[in-house]
Amino acid sequence: MAKFDKIAVLNKIGSTGMVPVFYHKDAEVAKKVVKACYDGGVRAFEFTNRGDFAHEVFAEVVKFAAKECPEMAMGVGSIVDPATASLYIQLGANFVVGPLFNPEIAKVCNRRLVAYTPGCGSVSEVGFAQELGCDLCKIFPGDVLGPKLVKGLLAPMPWSKLMVTGGVEPTQENLTSWIKAGVFCVGMGSKLFPKDKVAAEDWTYVTEKCKEALAYIAEARK
Repeated sequence: MAKFDKIAVLNKIGSTGMVPVFYHKDAEVAKKVVKACYDGGVRAFEFTNRGDFAHEVFAEVVKFAAKECPEMAMGVGSIVDPATASLYIQLGANFVVGPLFNPEIAKVCNRRLVAYTPGCGSVSEVGFAQELGCDLCKIFPGDVLGPKLVKGLLAPMPWSKLMVTGGVEPTQENLTSWIKAGVFCVGMGSKLFPKDKVAAEDWTYVTEKCKEALAYIAEARK
């Protein structure tokens, strides 16, 4: 069962403004990445359903986070069908993210008060998702759609909470452009976890990069 309900999760995501997005087949590596992000100030983490037995890795990481990162809301990403969403919710996922919008996933998540953040590529998709209780919608792929879509969408729909994922970089210029456009938060993957740094187990780099990115977001919000 989810440790944190939908409201608590949205508050965590909103307070920091960033959700790291990561996958690794080795549970020990994933645990160290989660801890490094937690030490850097992150309070919501998206583990993507990308490889074989990913759910088994997730189960181990959730148990680890419960002890070592007590305030971290562990969520799952790359979910495209309700059965997989149910599997991860059973394993303790606090929120579910997908690259697309599937109304059947919304039903599964709403029944358990688990936040569902679907990937949307248009104003209409965001609107349909909101009708089915998706409080936070993902603008994806962000590097293709750009900050102008966010700004344009928020003009007639100012109540919208949007997370942008895809091509987000931990630089002041990039993060400021998204925050100023009006996003609720950003999702960031490979740019936050360079393969060479993960291979070298340079967890200090990850922690410092998280602190740096969160500082840029806080500054842009002022």
